[in-house]
Amino acid sequence: MSEPSFSDHVVHLSDDGRDIWIVGTAHVSQRSVEEVEHVIATVQPDTVCVELDPMRHEVLMDEHRWRNLDVFQIIREKKVLFLLASLALSAYQKRIGEKLGVRPGAELRAAVEAAKGVGAELVLADRDIQATLKRTWANLSFWNKLRLSSVMMAAPFAANDISEEQIEELKDRDSIGEMLDQLAEAMPEVKVPLIDERDLWLMSSVDEAPGKKVVAVVGAGHVRGMLARRGEALDRDALTHIPPPSQVTRALKWVIPLIVLAAFYWGWREHSTEGLAHMLKAWIIPNSVAAALFSIVAGAKPLTVLVALVASPITSLNPTIGAGMAAGLVEAWLRKPTVDDCERLGDDVSSVRGVYKNRVTRVLLVTVMATLGSAVGAWVGASWVISLL
Repeated sequence: MSEPSFSDHVVHLSDDGRDIWIVGTAHVSQRSVEEVEHVIATVQPDTVCVELDPMRHEVLMDEHRWRNLDVFQIIREKKVLFLLASLALSAYQKRIGEKLGVRPGAELRAAVEAAKGVGAELVLADRDIQATLKRTWANLSFWNKLRLSSVMMAAPFAANDISEEQIEELKDRDSIGEMLDQLAEAMPEVKVPLIDERDLWLMSSVDEAPGKKVVAVVGAGHVRGMLARRGEALDRDALTHIPPPSQVTRALKWVIPLIVLAAFYWGWREHSTEGLAHMLKAWIIPNSVAAALFSIVAGAKPLTVLVALVASPITSLNPTIGAGMAAGLVEAWLRKPTVDDCERLGDDVSSVRGVYKNRVTRVLLVTVMATLGSAVGAWVGASWVISLL
């Protein structure tokens, strides 16, 4: 029986009596959907591996997943930025998909359904998305966190001029390789946990998959890295470990509070009540004003603005709690996001108007902006306080 022939986007590996076909796809490409279905129908594999973890698999297959979103829990667990980043990426893929008439992740969904159709075992081959995001975030410097956040927030609005031909070009392994090389130069801290570690994880999952015939469906950007990492030992515990903040990072969180508190003591000691009053004014005014103004820009309710104004000078002296958390919880209580708001997230996050209109994203935006305003106010306030010494 002759070996089936596929396009250049399909890599065939054969050794030890096993055959593996790795299909490199574009996540918003109709051609990828058709190719995935064709490969699985032709090969009739024992196992189909997909670039999904259990959480992403549930998100992909459950259209009503947002109904269970708990905004209060998201804020309390400090997962606002992670959720916003996820929404931004989903919106970017959705807008491209709408231009091409393809649902984001359609080729992965097709792989899951095709596996059922041929009776193949399904293997969710990717690392847990939360571990990937947290390891990526922990690996970034403060300035690169700001850079990455700004890029992610702008992503949903940058998909207007992308054609289907350009999407298909992204599947070319050489083009993908060049893009990843550029990413490695610009921000190597992102590439290691986001790409390299997952290349190893995916390849290991494929190699360990049961059966003599295996089809793996992954993004084209992973194929070259997976082939390069084949045969490497994988410590799954090490690659799911979230590195704790360094002692320097933990100490830096207390630098401003300790300086400010020491300045308060010095002001009271040297100039009695009048000196302390000047110090308090220098600390409270910029903290309160910045947090309140940033909350107003986010469209916060008046009571939320008041909470941010009052909380910021206090929470800035305690790194374990932020003004953004207090403001976000109050805003969530006032706006009371509904199931309808949750289900519209995918559409509303694609436009500035939608972000402000949707009560879930408005609450998240208020949380982030109040946090940012409080941070700006703390730096200004600390500088003012120090200038009075």
